[in-house]
Amino acid sequence: MELPVFASLVLIIAGVWSLVVWPQFLRRVMKDPRARNSAGKATRFLTVHVVLVSISMVLGAATAVIGVMAMAG
Repeated sequence: MELPVFASLVLIIAGVWSLVVWPQFLRRVMKDPRARNSAGKATRFLTVHVVLVSISMVLGAATAVIGVMAMAG
């Protein structure tokens, strides 16, 4: 895969950004009172955000890997 070095760096930085920011967001969501009902069970609010964070982290990791592969390639 051939990309300009600048584009590769942007992909790596964007991927790392996602891997750093999203877990912090999830920690805040898990502390939110809307995350659990009165019985302590996870609500849809928490479930939706866990799915959002999971997908975003997978895409972030893939983005970073593509950037690294493009740098090496």
